[in-house]
This record gives sequence, C-alpha cells and structure tokens, in this order.
Amino acid sequence: MTKSSNIFLVGASRGVGREIAHYLIRQNLPVKALLRSETSRAELDAIGVQVVLGDAINASDVERAILTDEPIHTVISTLGGLPTDTERPDYLGNKNLIDAAVKAGVKKFILVTSIGTGNSVKALSPQALVALGPVLVEKEKAEQHLIASGLTYTIIRPGGLKSEPATGNGVLTEDTRIVGSIHRADVAQLVVQCLNSERTNNKILSAVDKNMLFTQTDFVEFSLD
Repeated sequence: MTKSSNIFLVGASRGVGREIAHYLIRQNLPVKALLRSETSRAELDAIGVQVVLGDAINASDVERAILTDEPIHTVISTLGGLPTDTERPDYLGNKNLIDAAVKAGVKKFILVTSIGTGNSVKALSPQALVALGPVLVEKEKAEQHLIASGLTYTIIRPGGLKSEPATGNGVLTEDTRIVGSIHRADVAQLVVQCLNSERTNNKILSAVDKNMLFTQTDFVEFSLD
C-alpha cells in the first residue's frame, strides 16, 4: 500500500478505533474517519484525520462518504454499539459499510469484532456468554456478511480490552480456544500491521496479550511476515 492510498476508518471516536487513528497518523498514512457526531471531531482534526460526519446505520451516509473521487484502499471498522443505543450498529452499520465497500472497489476490509464471535464462542465462560450473547450474534452476522461479500478481508477478534498503554505483547492466532485480555493500543498496532500483510487476507484471527491469557493454553502465534 502506498502512502497516497486512503484508509477509511469507522469507530474512531473511542476505544480501539481512536487508537488506530492515532497509530495510522504516526505511520504517515492518510485517514478518513466517519463520525456520528461532532464530539470527537476536534481531537481527530488536530492530528490530521479527515473527518466526515454521518451515521453508519444510514446507508446513504456511508455511500456518500465512501463513494467519492478519492478511491478508498482499505476500510477498517471497529464499529460497536453502546448499551444506550436503541439500534445497535454491530451488524447493520457494518453491513452498510461492507456493501458500500463492494460498490467502491475497496481492496481490503478489516473488521474488528470480539473473541466469542462465531467459532470462538467456546472460548468464553457461560457467564460471559450470558452478558455478551446478543451482541455476539450481531457481530457474527457482520462477519458472515463480510465473508460472503467477495471482499478481501481480515477479521480480528480481540479479547477483553484494557485502556493502558501498549505492552508490545499483543499477538494474533487462528486458535479459536484462546481467551485473555489485550490493551486497545496493542490491538491498534496489530490491525495496522495487517494492512500490508497478505498472509492475513481472508483470515479470522483472535488477538490477545500473550502475558494476559485467562488459561495457560499452548497455541501457535500467527506470523504476519
């Protein structure tokens, strides 16, 4: 991917998405971010992110942002709902993004979901599944829509997220049994490393900090090289 290629980021107002925005800018990569409100605009403007206002749940907002004269190389979505949302964007928002990305001829779509989604469901405890079940169903629908879209994709499923600075110990694995914690900044680094890694094309990968596993399970780290 060249420096002139554009990255379209959704979820940049908080959490992993905000960490990704900062990390991309530090790598001198041009970023356009879709924001639902003005709340986080000043921070993103200040670091050099091009901000477009719109709601991912509104398909026309998404198309207006993605289908422009400037071709989008990669879409990165960390879209997830808040408990206060009346309509969760986990599936519908991502569906709109995926559909628009297909129309725009996007080269790669990186979707950040969660351990416990799809075939990693057995990694979670029964208590966690009770709490997260409805959200995981929506995230799995988004994953399946992306896989069926024909886009080149990478799906990253982080474990329990923490807000402390990056440890550098974040790893990816195809092992669906793995569960643990990981700092949001480490997830951001892994996501950005996947941009140019052809080995991650059409892969579903769990992301954990190798020093913060919930159970000591031997697993094979996924190599990006």
